[in-house]
Amino acid sequence: MPAILVDTNILVDAFTANPIWGTASAAALESLADRATLVINPIIYAELSAGAATMEALNKFLGSEFRRDSLPWEAAFLAGKAYSQYRRRGGVKTSPLSDFFIGAHAAVMQMQILTRDPKRNSAYFPTVELISPISP
Repeated sequence: MPAILVDTNILVDAFTANPIWGTASAAALESLADRATLVINPIIYAELSAGAATMEALNKFLGSEFRRDSLPWEAAFLAGKAYSQYRRRGGVKTSPLSDFFIGAHAAVMQMQILTRDPKRNSAYFPTVELISPISP
């Protein structure tokens, strides 16, 4: 069964019933769960924790539907290289962005990414296949 890394924005949209993207993101999760293993990593978990009162609440929110993978060292290295490229292209952020870690993780582990924000991933990780919910 293929593994699909689920970007934070999809989870937030689906579980907060975002008025624009919530329905499409929830439908994408439901559809993909039938034919793939849905994966999150520590970066995604950290981003989600910003909206959770406790770790227990976040774990309950996620349930057992998502495999929790560690970030491989190779992905951390690749994220740093993508960040260097971003800075050379005029990027102004002073530390690597979470999108770089997510994209690098998918690239190294040959996973697809379910996201509604494919721009940065496609620019820095062209080998990663992106899945996006149908736009509203």
